[in-house]
Amino acid sequence: MYWVIALFDEQTEELIKGIWKELAVKDISYYEEEIKDARPHITLGSYTELDKEAYIDSLETFYEHTASFRITFNTVGSFLNFGTLFLSPTVTRELLDFHSSHYDYFHSFKRKANPLYLPGNWIPHCTLANKLSPEKLAEGFEHCLGRGDTIKAKINGVAIIELLDDPEDCMNAPIIYTKSFR
Repeated sequence: MYWVIALFDEQTEELIKGIWKELAVKDISYYEEEIKDARPHITLGSYTELDKEAYIDSLETFYEHTASFRITFNTVGSFLNFGTLFLSPTVTRELLDFHSSHYDYFHSFKRKANPLYLPGNWIPHCTLANKLSPEKLAEGFEHCLGRGDTIKAKINGVAIIELLDDPEDCMNAPIIYTKSFR
């Protein structure tokens, strides 16, 4: 399994990792510990199989002249029946165009793509916690809403994550490729 993700600037990444730590201190979620080398991100796509070499070559070409751009997180949300707590960015034309142009360019890989991430289905989000009970989800919401701050972020690159078998209790999904934007 592979994920293509949008990466944030260093300041945003540290801020979100700080929220992960706050949720752990409050015994709400241990998301950062559940995933080895976890990095905050927005998932652009997910694939059951991927010709890594061809995809990486295409990423290099497609994103060669892409500039970083700003987004704003001002919503805390959850997916029904999954116990997922996330930050959701304001959905701007720039963000939607970024996502849909990705799929337009990578249309040859669409057959193996998870339909939840396709244009028209995609819910852009940055996960803060996963698999929470209803009680822990409510506590997580309360904590995040209590922070009361809008997060101004910058998307400054894309990466590929590969799910690897791991005998430990956590998920091992390292970044295997990164392309930084200008």
